[in-house]
Amino acid sequence: MQQQVALIATLGNTASALAAKAAISTIPIVFRIAADPVEVGLVASLSRPGGNLTGVTTLGVELGPKQLALLHEVVPTATVVALLVNPTNPALAETQSRVVPAAARTLGLSLPVLNASTDRDFDAVFARLAQLRAGALVIGVDAFFNSHSAQLAALATRHAVPTISAYQEFTAAGGLMSYGGSIMAASHEAGVYAGRILNGEKPADLPVMQSTKVSLTINLKTREGPRP
Repeated sequence: MQQQVALIATLGNTASALAAKAAISTIPIVFRIAADPVEVGLVASLSRPGGNLTGVTTLGVELGPKQLALLHEVVPTATVVALLVNPTNPALAETQSRVVPAAARTLGLSLPVLNASTDRDFDAVFARLAQLRAGALVIGVDAFFNSHSAQLAALATRHAVPTISAYQEFTAAGGLMSYGGSIMAASHEAGVYAGRILNGEKPADLPVMQSTKVSLTINLKTREGPRP
């Protein structure tokens, strides 16, 4: 006997949340994303989401300028700092490709934007960094990059490129720095909302929660530095 799905949770992937919304209008959906859910079209407003979706947002794309500033403090001699985005997730990539270069201009930095959407792209990205003589790298907010934190950390170390990510998983895997919202705290809050909905509350009546906890992690064992 088939059981009816009572709730869908999309955790950490804006594209998945958008796809779920496009496909399903009757089953409650709880999301956890690192973008503005109003701007990307998931809900009508934060306070009154409407429809069948609600969830939690973590500080993500908004932190790109701060990540760049932190990296600039660590590598003040770098005049070229690259930004890595995932073009198959335009809801995040387009925003980051707008706000981080604007911050770079304020700091007097050149900031080329590089793309990667599969793990096979990473070697080409780091080869391009060498061609550009980039002194550092900001890894954009994207669940795909978080899921490949170990590979990215290994490449950053091998190529001696000081790198910052939004995710603590990156520093745990050997990367230099991370600065971003707490995935664990936001996931817990999303779980609480899922429980409330399963107990009878409606997504439309639950305001989107904004998780504001941010963590800075520096891996003191990492030996990355600008190229001579």
